[in-house]
Amino acid sequence: MNLNINEIFQYLSNAVIEYGPKLLGAILVWIIGSIIIKKLINVFGKTLDKRDTDESLKPFLKSIISILLKVLLVISVLSMLGVAMTSFIAILGAAGLAVGMALSGTLQNFAGGVIILLFKPFKVGDFIDAQGYKGTVKEIQIFNTILTDLDNKTIIIPNGGLSTNSMVNYSTEPTRRVDISVGIAYGESVEKSREVLNELGKNDKRVLNDPAPFIGVTEMADSSINLTFRIWVNAADYWGVYFDMNENVYNAFNQAGIQIPFPQVDVHLQK
Repeated sequence: MNLNINEIFQYLSNAVIEYGPKLLGAILVWIIGSIIIKKLINVFGKTLDKRDTDESLKPFLKSIISILLKVLLVISVLSMLGVAMTSFIAILGAAGLAVGMALSGTLQNFAGGVIILLFKPFKVGDFIDAQGYKGTVKEIQIFNTILTDLDNKTIIIPNGGLSTNSMVNYSTEPTRRVDISVGIAYGESVEKSREVLNELGKNDKRVLNDPAPFIGVTEMADSSINLTFRIWVNAADYWGVYFDMNENVYNAFNQAGIQIPFPQVDVHLQK
């Protein structure tokens, strides 16, 4: 087969003229895009550092963002070279949809874990009430959060529901209010009962003066006049003060001769 040098040269010249600018443009886009992606990842990493994001989550998030940006860059470069990307994108989208549907619950828990670690509605050591469970947060994993309840049972809650439903965090504020309810018999002095309760609050150093303790009549029930004794304490002292104060109220009322009634029914027989 005889090769015509002029024809080969002409073919190469036409190829360079037709594809050269596209190839050069694609190379420039790849270089510039790679630099931009690198800078964006660095900015994203600094943002995670400022938000005190969990250390185990930072490399994962940076890798995910980097991969997504590089996929977009590759698609852009191939499109510049004239490669038909419609079918490729359609196949990629269908595969992603199928995987997403198969792993919907797992992906929801994963997304929930990312949200929790990023926005920190609670942290390890907090006492929370969520999904019908109360306990201290022992560990925050990417798919689950582990609690330890008051009798030392381990509770594992999926992060999906934990990140989208209501939750009470008892450890957010430095102080908490302790509510003590006590009933006194009809005929007993409310003022005397108030004096006894005020004395109990003053004698317990864990009770804060600001806000000041509050004592009020909350109900005139069938068998008793019900009082509410509200005191503020540091969050760490809550349970200790709650249990101690209930016992102290009972003992102090007994010593003061204030009767704490129990429900009873008087039956009158008539002939």
